Amino acid sequence: MKLNKYIDHTLLKQDATENQIDCLLSEAREYDFASVCVNPTWVEHAKKRLEGTDVKVCTVVGFPLGATTSTVKALETKEAIQNGADEIDMVINVGALKSGDLALVESDIRAVVEASGDKLVKVIIEACLLTDQEKVVACQLAQKAGADFVKTSTGFSTGGATIADVKLMRETVGSEMGVKAAGGARSYADALAFVEAGATRIGTSAGVAILKGELADGDY
Repeated sequence: MKLNKYIDHTLLKQDATENQIDCLLSEAREYDFASVCVNPTWVEHAKKRLEGTDVKVCTVVGFPLGATTSTVKALETKEAIQNGADEIDMVINVGALKSGDLALVESDIRAVVEASGDKLVKVIIEACLLTDQEKVVACQLAQKAGADFVKTSTGFSTGGATIADVKLMRETVGSEMGVKAAGGARSYADALAFVEAGATRIGTSAGVAILKGELADGDY
């Protein structure tokens, strides 16, 4: 198993500088990660710097709260793809889910899926804010709306991925959808445990440390 190809090498901090982004991109080239995950403002820059590699450029939409409108999320998606994004990680409308407005949650996801064309869409359900039943419903809505992946977390709320959440999400969506565990992988053993639980992608800022067999600091 090539663990590097499970990793979305991530830097989403609001104060990330160009030098820090360039370091992330250099590491992605060196370790041949699945993707880099950066904020939309860095997409065009990342695409240029990763030219000639098979490392994808992933970006975030409706991030980190998921509380922008569907129209704005769709526009964000289209612009990101125009700028070179290969994958879109969008945040659901958590408040709508918890209010029971499932039609809004589904149409919100579908707006991004339709705007994405043939690009990969991962749906962040922010599992740390949900009950187990809400997690199941969120995954089912993502599946119904035509998304490619469900993803545990933004990394900006009260917690990241857990083994239990990854298992539940995998059980819910079956084998045809991807499951991304974001936050929580601090070591090679952590990453393997998430894969064994059903994750097909791992979002982490600690990809280099993980592959080196080191224990990483930080919370994402």
